[in-house]
Amino acid sequence: MTTLPIHDALDPLIAALRSRGRAVLQAPPGAGKTTVVPLTMLDAKLTDGKILMLEPRRLAARAAAERMAQTLGEKPGDTVGYRVRGESRVGKNTRIEVVTEGILTRMIQTDAELSGIGAVIFDEFHERSLNADLGLALCLEIAGALRDDLMLLAMSATLDAAPVAALMGDVPVITSQGRSFPVVTRWLDRPLDKKERLEQATARLVTQAIAETDGGVLVFLPGEGEIRRTQSLLKLPADCHIHPLYGAMPFKDQQAAIRPIDQGRKVVLATSIAETSLTIQDVRVVVDAGRARRARFDPGSGMSRLVTERVTRAEATQRQGRAGRVAEGTCYCLWTKGEEGGLLPFPPAEIQAADLTGLALELALWGTTPEDLDFLTPPNTGTYSEAQNVLRMLGALDDDNRITAHGKQLATTPVHPRLAHMLAVAGKQAAPVAALLAARDPLGRGVPIDLSLRLEALKDLKVFNDRYSYVVNRAALHSIRDEAKRLTRNAPDKPALSPGEMVALAYPDRVGKRRDTKEHRFALSGGKGAIVEDGEGMGSATYLVVADTDGNPREARVRLAARLTFQEIRDLFADHLQWHHHCAWSKRDRQVQVRQQERFGALVLQDRNWKDAPDDVIAQAMLDGVRDLDITLSAPARRFVARVELLREAGHDLPDMSPEALMDTISDWLLPHLRGVKTADHWKRFDLLAPLRARLDWNQMQLVDQKAPAHFTTPLARKIPIDYSGEHPEITLRLQEMFGQTQHPVVGHTPLRVTLLSPAGRPVQTTMDIPGFWASSYADVRKDMRGRYPKHPWPEDPTQADPTLRVKRRST
Repeated sequence: MTTLPIHDALDPLIAALRSRGRAVLQAPPGAGKTTVVPLTMLDAKLTDGKILMLEPRRLAARAAAERMAQTLGEKPGDTVGYRVRGESRVGKNTRIEVVTEGILTRMIQTDAELSGIGAVIFDEFHERSLNADLGLALCLEIAGALRDDLMLLAMSATLDAAPVAALMGDVPVITSQGRSFPVVTRWLDRPLDKKERLEQATARLVTQAIAETDGGVLVFLPGEGEIRRTQSLLKLPADCHIHPLYGAMPFKDQQAAIRPIDQGRKVVLATSIAETSLTIQDVRVVVDAGRARRARFDPGSGMSRLVTERVTRAEATQRQGRAGRVAEGTCYCLWTKGEEGGLLPFPPAEIQAADLTGLALELALWGTTPEDLDFLTPPNTGTYSEAQNVLRMLGALDDDNRITAHGKQLATTPVHPRLAHMLAVAGKQAAPVAALLAARDPLGRGVPIDLSLRLEALKDLKVFNDRYSYVVNRAALHSIRDEAKRLTRNAPDKPALSPGEMVALAYPDRVGKRRDTKEHRFALSGGKGAIVEDGEGMGSATYLVVADTDGNPREARVRLAARLTFQEIRDLFADHLQWHHHCAWSKRDRQVQVRQQERFGALVLQDRNWKDAPDDVIAQAMLDGVRDLDITLSAPARRFVARVELLREAGHDLPDMSPEALMDTISDWLLPHLRGVKTADHWKRFDLLAPLRARLDWNQMQLVDQKAPAHFTTPLARKIPIDYSGEHPEITLRLQEMFGQTQHPVVGHTPLRVTLLSPAGRPVQTTMDIPGFWASSYADVRKDMRGRYPKHPWPEDPTQADPTLRVKRRST
């Protein structure tokens, strides 16, 4: 038997598991932990139960089980078996079962004690998948409350072991030192030109690696698109055989990429699927493009998007280790050695960036909350709350976030809760739609976003190809068909629905209505916006439902959608449509909008005039208009406010009528008087004097009228408004009207400031002493005015003249 680095760590590992029942194992890439440790645990007879090992990917689970079975000279399904979605190789004698991580959760939810399971191994725990974090948290609770004999082991190549060991109860950390074989790392001499595409730079580096090395080459790229484009750029020697490797490929094609070839050199262009657990036998060289694709969920938009980021140091170490699994190797990095220092140490845990709807459903089914479980990284409270909102919208949780009978049904369907809800309501007919929405688009970019095109291709590819010239990813389409068949097995028959109706069941918050003035732009029922590319036929639709976007939080670009009709929305969501009475000030229209609206979420389906809107409701809305337009006082209102403010300053108990106070208390004093005021023009003509006077009670008005009267009565018995806005109360009147006035007019004990006007209405004198004016300055004024206004009286002694506003009589 070949000796691997992991063998040096097996004795202390078995000892730790015997004594504590838990441990953390650190073992570098190529150490052999995935295939050696479970068999060693079985040989050591640590438990009478089955050993369950979790793998993050289906390919890794199958490969690990097949390798262990081969070691025992058996086939999968004998001593060693595996279970992944849609496939199982497990027999009655199986003692080691390799499963993908989500299957553990289903096993726990079905049997809380994990009956028959003696140990659970979390392989490649450094990937920190959401299912692995949840699985460990649930296993820790089970071991603490129900199964103190349940053995737990976390294994990883690049894991920061201390926090995991602490979480598991300060358990021993066992470390396997060294790689199987040394790896020489080569970096770029200078940083990449930002104008050069990643695929071009990668193809160039692969060509260099082929020329300088021997053996198979494993190239890491972020996704299938980059793999295809890089493959098209490669011009390699005839003995080089290129094999793509990514998750959506059929299993037989994945196996072909892993299996050694008889002649020539193999060049595998892979995503991060090849980072862990897999040993590609003939690889001696790694070319790392230095990028990783991750899902990012935005709780604000309720949408996820894939982002391409730089790898972390942990990921780069994992990839580098692939070159030294079976012999000395070389790793070519598409970055400089200096740039390596800027790489983040570890990738974010999926629980920090993912959609938590599935997690929230599982915890509700378990009857707990995140706070009650031991998570290595607790979920973000805002994202988790948004996930609960989605589940309530789907009817999976009640108003108290307790799981409903419908929610329990959704939890048993191994797809996202949105798609599970669609299958539960629409039945078998929704299986192809669910399979399409759960998978990568088989038509890719550059194809119209209409979901019906994908359904046509799925139904009959030959007919589709005869009608359209679009390139179809046959492997993806085959995988979608298989998934649709699997989802159909237990689904009921239901009344026929359109594709749009089925998608709307899954995404009731993404039902869209085209904005009236903006073609290709849609308002969504969840309150967000979406945009359809120009030239898309779907852009002219009145209604649609969005199945996929680029995840932009401001205005998401639609990648996949289905048409929907007004009547379909009414039929599908009859219980969720509500009439809202809308009465609000519109800044744009400068008036109160009074409407009745039938809404579905944030969408307005019908909008009509609210003819019998109550006056008090309109007045309340107009208050916002007043705040927008500001308060403008008429001259009488200004004078009244000035009278009140004068007395307030003198110490009298009167309401504050300063501009700030009026605005702050506007709803108290103005609201009862706004009947009939709806527009900016109405407000412009509205006199505030009456509402302001209404602020004073009878006694207060008597006080104001007595201490600060509104008018001064002239010798002609004419009432002149007194202006209190200046430093002194003031009146303005014609000079001739004050003839005969021998005492200066006063308000209370305060003399009035008097502005005397010429017959033309121009000021000729301002005084606070009328008798003094008659005795002094009047003579000069008389001399000047007589010549200008000879028809008007200018007596030598104005104190003896009669007040008048008339001209002199003609001589007879």
